Amino acid sequence: MDVIEAMKTTGTCRYFSGDPVPDEVLMAAFDAARFAPQGGNRQPVRWIVVRDKDRKRQLAEWYLAPWKAYLAGIGDGEIGVGALPKAVTDADHFAEHLHEVPAIVVLCAELDGLHPTDLELDRLSVVGGGSVYPTAQNFCLALRDQGVASALTTLLVHAEPQVKELLGIPDGIITAAHIAVGYPANGFPARLTRTPVEEIVFDETYGTPLAGG
Repeated sequence: MDVIEAMKTTGTCRYFSGDPVPDEVLMAAFDAARFAPQGGNRQPVRWIVVRDKDRKRQLAEWYLAPWKAYLAGIGDGEIGVGALPKAVTDADHFAEHLHEVPAIVVLCAELDGLHPTDLELDRLSVVGGGSVYPTAQNFCLALRDQGVASALTTLLVHAEPQVKELLGIPDGIITAAHIAVGYPANGFPARLTRTPVEEIVFDETYGTPLAGG
């Protein structure tokens, strides 16, 4: 499909059908994903496809605890979200049924393949993810092209030590995200809702609207 159309309609799926995703569909998406930009062409990303029922159930259990804590924070007003109430309800359904998705893809990365340049700044380090998450987005777009939906979450990284033991992930490899993969139960969105471009693009200095915006 058209790449721009794919970008505008690859949303976070919360309701999946039970139909399995064929290996050839997954491999085609992984094949496309690896062409994402990455620092020094180090190619640190590794993937684990989890379809075993017991392993999925265990991953879902580890996901549910931090999600419910996050949900409680939303309810108490301690955590602010831009999502509509329905989106939060949908996310809760997703958490309760994560073990039922056809596949949970664990996005891993070789630690020595990352080169964050912001470690000395007095803020959260984010640069290392620049060699990881573009590959994840490529994967989701490539799935969308084949009619397969996805939901990327980083919440399960809270349980990284347990996940590594469950899946035999060696030292030196980190988990960066988990992606639920399957055919959508309710189709794809016609277009995602996002902040208007005029409000997020600036000219020369922060806050100055770009001409023509």
